[in-house]
Amino acid sequence: MKYFFTKFGFLVCIFFLVASLAYSQGYLKASGTKIVDGNGQEIILRGIGLGGWLLPEGYMIQTSSFANAAWQFQQKVEDLVGKTNSDNFFKLYRANFVTRKDIQKIAAWGFNSIRLPMHFNLLTPQNTPYVYSEEGFATIDSLLQWCEESKLYLILDLHAAPGGQSKDNIADYNPAYLPLWEDPVAQQRTVELWKTIAIRYANKKWIGGYDLLNETAYSFTSSNLHIFRDLFISITNSIRQVDKNHIIFIEGNWYATDFNSLTPPWDDNMAYSFHKYWNATDVGTINYLLTIRSNNNRPLWMGESGENSNQWFTETIKMLEDNNVGWSWWTLKKLEGNNSMMNVVKPVEYDNLLKYWKGQADKPSVDYAVDALTKFANALKFDNCILNNGVIDAMFRQVKSNETAPFGENSVPGTIYASDYDYGPQGYAYSDIDYKNTTGSAGGAAWNSGGLYRNDGVDIGRNYDFFSNGYYVGWINKNEQLYYTLNVKQSGIYNVEFRLAANSGGAQIAMLLDGALLGSLVNIASTGGWTNWQSVNQNNVSLTAGRHLFSVKFSDGGFNLSYIKFDLVSTDIKDEKNLPDKFELMQNFPNPFNPETNIKYSLPKPGFVTLKIFDLLGREVALLVNEFQQEGFHAIKFSLNQNGLAHLPSGMYLYKIKSGEFSDTKKMILMK
Repeated sequence: MKYFFTKFGFLVCIFFLVASLAYSQGYLKASGTKIVDGNGQEIILRGIGLGGWLLPEGYMIQTSSFANAAWQFQQKVEDLVGKTNSDNFFKLYRANFVTRKDIQKIAAWGFNSIRLPMHFNLLTPQNTPYVYSEEGFATIDSLLQWCEESKLYLILDLHAAPGGQSKDNIADYNPAYLPLWEDPVAQQRTVELWKTIAIRYANKKWIGGYDLLNETAYSFTSSNLHIFRDLFISITNSIRQVDKNHIIFIEGNWYATDFNSLTPPWDDNMAYSFHKYWNATDVGTINYLLTIRSNNNRPLWMGESGENSNQWFTETIKMLEDNNVGWSWWTLKKLEGNNSMMNVVKPVEYDNLLKYWKGQADKPSVDYAVDALTKFANALKFDNCILNNGVIDAMFRQVKSNETAPFGENSVPGTIYASDYDYGPQGYAYSDIDYKNTTGSAGGAAWNSGGLYRNDGVDIGRNYDFFSNGYYVGWINKNEQLYYTLNVKQSGIYNVEFRLAANSGGAQIAMLLDGALLGSLVNIASTGGWTNWQSVNQNNVSLTAGRHLFSVKFSDGGFNLSYIKFDLVSTDIKDEKNLPDKFELMQNFPNPFNPETNIKYSLPKPGFVTLKIFDLLGREVALLVNEFQQEGFHAIKFSLNQNGLAHLPSGMYLYKIKSGEFSDTKKMILMK
């Protein structure tokens, strides 16, 4: 019996030891070109940056025109409401901006890490060198505790170093002080600050690493270029005196893109961190970085990216992960931020305050200004923000799947708002001419010309029509398309109402259900202006109950679309199953086409079906269907891009169907 309990106790200890190891993944490490956890397993970091929290940037709080840097905004607030009120506001701002609930949501979304942009001034105030603020470190401690609870790695990023590593607002540069690279005292303060940070967090396993300096942007000369590398080495050496556990991330010059002076590596446990904005999404954009990784046997981490469209997010993340590169996105939340995870709703009072600072309104009283700032700080709370679910969907689900997902429960009979098209990528949930910014500039191409509601290529503007949901789809161009998952509750005959405002006439709307043309084309006449809303009806449209993929395709622009309303007028359908009584191959639509068209056919009985495309010489171009199918109406989309046929020249082609004894052939025209 004694032996039994001894053995049982040993097994229990082993069980809890294994459980403990499973829970604690250990320190992240650089292992050759990979980042691995404490168990030696490669980990792809999927992170989010907490931009704007400890270092407010002008564009995030809409103060760029008069207070682009954090110190300027603080000065504006202090001048208006006094130091005490100003201090109280910024404490409330920081307390509300990031809470335990925010961190829990980040983990629930699927992220496994957080990058914290820190301001040196909160840890060691500007005017008290080498004196450290316990209050500032307590903010990091609380965040780390929440990250530990949610099993998220926390990467500490010095976003604003003493003096400023660039002369930009992102480093909170103040011309009253020498820049970091020109001030030996600022450099030494930076070294000592990192040593102090490392002493505090050396044994914290959920600290994912130290990102030493964010986005240096400085014109070094050949005579002083060594300062750049030397400072990184000095910081590393100071950290290694007290902490040999954590990865050190090194960012290149010119906004983390230029690593010429930072190789070869000087530490076994370091990684190179680059940032990626406003360029193409193919691997060619990071090939030079992959070469740095392989030549130096150190990992890569894409430490900051974002501020683009959902489609750009999807393509970039897929490209990075295909090359085993982890990433961190920018940013969690900002004022009216459709392309961040959360959209902070702007209080009217704060908007009035902005107008005063811009010289567009009279100076408010101190009481009014304090109230406006308090309302702004409270708007930052998680429960008061709008979650941008489309952004999250693009960053996770759409990276792995092209399938669409309903934006909402679009039930028929009912109203389908134009802006509530499905979640999904370009070409599947919508087709739009402009859907990402690859211009190399933050102010480049606008993927959503209206800038409202959603972050896809669909252009959405503000709608003041009484019957709207507050938005319309506009800036419509030829062959653009929107897709909606419909839940048709009742089979029957419907009248379809299109609510639109047309500055000019002549365009047409094609309705498609499950890829097949539904009813006849809707003709659009001028309503007298972009905001003169009128209804255009298409009657006697037959729908069967069930879930369907409905889409509208526009032959041309010149109008705005608010909603599509389906009114049930009759349930008198003789054949509820709507089965065809004959074999039929229908003319493809659109025809001519480029780059895709829909082919519809009917089968009165089950059978094996083949549907092929041929050129005029009889050579097979594509096999679209080769399977047993049930009786009914069928539709198939023929896409040059999806079928790998983008090279096909313009001209006439044939499509042929065969099922049992039935066979038919029709012509189609490709016009590029």
